[in-house]
Amino acid sequence: MYPRFNRACSTYNTQLMPVRLESEGDIALVIIDNPPVNALTAGIPEALADSVAKAAGDSAIGAIVVMGAGRTFIAGADIAELEQAAWDTNASLPEMHDVLRTIEDAPKPVIMALHGTALGGGLEVAMAGHYRIATADARLGQPEVNLGIIPGA
Repeated sequence: MYPRFNRACSTYNTQLMPVRLESEGDIALVIIDNPPVNALTAGIPEALADSVAKAAGDSAIGAIVVMGAGRTFIAGADIAELEQAAWDTNASLPEMHDVLRTIEDAPKPVIMALHGTALGGGLEVAMAGHYRIATADARLGQPEVNLGIIPGA
């Protein structure tokens, strides 16, 4: 654990909101830790945007790295939440455009560290970064097109 953000972002260091903001020197680490596949469940996109914004506003930070904990980067939306939204007219999905805009407009370089899979909304998050670096075995894709869903819609 890196001390810089522990107090400011302590709400993200709990099991209720599995997005951690840590630092190593002048590098901020935004770590999505939502097992098993780091899905973009309710609250995760907002916490991701908040963490990027906090790191971007810290004068001691020179760059921001977004990464997934465990075996994958972000494997996309939570399918159970998508199914509920399809059947429940009161259900809502996260507004990803604001999250992506926060990342894209960050005044400091945002680097996406990709490993495992970056699918659907996870690939959209990766593409919002200024730079991407991936392991040789990383898998990227937009599987929602097979269901007739337009990526980013």
